[in-house]
Amino acid sequence: MKRILMILVAVCLMLTGCDNTEVPVLESNNETDDTVKIGMSFDSFVIERWQRDRDVFVSTAKELGAEVNVQSANGDVEKQKEQIEYFIESGMDVIVVICIDSGSLSEVVSDARKSGIKVIAYDRLLNDSSVDLYISFDNAMVGRMMGEALYENMNGQVGSVMMLGGSPKDNNVSLLEKGFLEVCEEKGMTVSGRMHADNWKAEIAAEYVYSNEYIAKQVSGIMCGNDTIAGAVIPVLAEMRIAGDVNVVGQDADLEACQRIVEGTQLMTVYKPVEKLAKRAASCAIALAKGERLEADDVTVINDGSFDVPYIAMEPVSVTKDNMNEVIIGSGFHLKEDVYLNVPELMPLP
Repeated sequence: MKRILMILVAVCLMLTGCDNTEVPVLESNNETDDTVKIGMSFDSFVIERWQRDRDVFVSTAKELGAEVNVQSANGDVEKQKEQIEYFIESGMDVIVVICIDSGSLSEVVSDARKSGIKVIAYDRLLNDSSVDLYISFDNAMVGRMMGEALYENMNGQVGSVMMLGGSPKDNNVSLLEKGFLEVCEEKGMTVSGRMHADNWKAEIAAEYVYSNEYIAKQVSGIMCGNDTIAGAVIPVLAEMRIAGDVNVVGQDADLEACQRIVEGTQLMTVYKPVEKLAKRAASCAIALAKGERLEADDVTVINDGSFDVPYIAMEPVSVTKDNMNEVIIGSGFHLKEDVYLNVPELMPLP
């Protein structure tokens, strides 16, 4: 009986508590609650660069003490909406979206913001959504770089070009094409063939070129919406025996594109330093989650169709065989032996 009374007294003391009482489970929970939780929904990982964006963003966020839940919608808009809804239900602090369709997510983004969740449009603007931040590259500049590269390699004879754009649902496509067409108008280049690859499916562009062989053989250059499209189109040009004769430009500086450039079948690509973009986006996500204002010289505004939203535009770099070693290899974006894999005799000396 005495033993039972002693146990009861000990339990009472634990319940009433003392200043020195430790509750490690509650301390652990408090630490978890303080962790910034980020939900990241990707269009897909079909485009090579998205894997690099993901890895850099996640590693940077973790270094800064945040947790990241990465999802891929595999090109399905409805699935992307479901992922964002899941992030809302899970109580994420920030949702980062690499959208499939720039105009389809305004309602679910509004739901997220009503729940007190910050939303970042990563690389692609979300139209009519009033996001907390849009961070990308200067896409009009990307288009201008493509146009200028084609013009500079027409050997003084201004000709016509073919435009093989990306998904028309991607807002960046219209910005890029605006910049490209501005250069065409300034330099007197005409557009003889034009199409868009729905959902960035490169095979659609390849089929277009195959079906328009006459135009392909008449133009001086082909603007491809990205390097994946260029990679699908160049084999078609090879079948027509004009690969290397028709200048092809793209963007993203994919490894295979860099290989084609040193081989001579692709003229240029636009390098977008995604490491800088992903690191900056991760730090901004954490700052927004903590209620901090994004104050920097490079934070401007852009109109999403209905609202002016904070905008960070990073500078792209035009890459040809002339500056491949400096920009791509020098930055560590790709290894020298990988870029020159098929033309080792052209590999620069150490």
